[in-house]
Amino acid sequence: MNDFWKEFPIIQQQLNETCELIKHQVKIRNKEIEAALIELTYSGGKLLRPAFFFLFTQIGDEQKQNQKQLIKIAASIEILHMATLVHDDIIDDSPLRRGTVTIQSRYGKDIAVYTGDLLFTEFFELLADTMNGSDFLHTNATAMKRLLLGELDQMHTRYKKNMTVTDYLRSVNGKTAELFSLSCLEGAHFGHASSEVQRLARRIGRHIGIAFQVYDDILDYTADVKTLKKPVLEDLAQGVYTLPLIFAMQKAPERFAVYLEKGADITDVQAAETAKLVHELGGVTDAKAFAKRVTEKALTDIEKLPDCLGKEQLTLLTELLLQRSF
Repeated sequence: MNDFWKEFPIIQQQLNETCELIKHQVKIRNKEIEAALIELTYSGGKLLRPAFFFLFTQIGDEQKQNQKQLIKIAASIEILHMATLVHDDIIDDSPLRRGTVTIQSRYGKDIAVYTGDLLFTEFFELLADTMNGSDFLHTNATAMKRLLLGELDQMHTRYKKNMTVTDYLRSVNGKTAELFSLSCLEGAHFGHASSEVQRLARRIGRHIGIAFQVYDDILDYTADVKTLKKPVLEDLAQGVYTLPLIFAMQKAPERFAVYLEKGADITDVQAAETAKLVHELGGVTDAKAFAKRVTEKALTDIEKLPDCLGKEQLTLLTELLLQRSF
């Protein structure tokens, strides 16, 4: 576990236990794939989704909580996330993930597909173990469907020259915000918080998820490979037109036409020129302002939560995400 969580020692311990459970869950006969999955678990991801889950359990009734159940639910959340990452890397033909060689790059797309599918089965197994008879089995199924529909929405709009903010948010609400929202909601529910806290948790998670994705998309235009731990301008090259580009295009669509008409044939030099234009027209600045507004919506709702350590740490973590470089 990296030292990102040193200011959150209780969360750090819970995340360590979650990683150990994931390590146990992915034990298979193929030791190379098992090692790759363990590497993905420990290779620099911040485990934000299970972290938000645990923070919301702190706002509930600790006396009623089953700690083993909570660790398993947190693991299910991260395993679902891992499965989507493996499949995303296949679709994007990504060579790197969190600074390490991706499973699809190392072993081939066929093995990567089955590895992602295996993670989905581990996700379902943990759900069956922790939520049998609960309405949250259906909640998880719905969340997974929305997540996948968000990815399909993104694929449908690839290389779309008149991409809108609405198109972008439709995809982000599914592919990223849905899992953050689920994490916060499940933390509140299985932490035995009130129905009002659960309602706020769902909404807080959605706002945090949207802001997180916008910052992630900003980094594609501002970070270097060493910081980002994956190729820069990868989304642009693959026709995924994100908020910085959308805001810039709205101001001068004709200046982008010569680049975007290249589609998948855009060169590295042309991608760099497009990124320079995005900066020049204020696309990055406008996207940062948008993410800040969405984050402030989350902070406003966090302020409505009962006073406790979990609330304080939620505020701190949400504010930290405003300055993220990962």
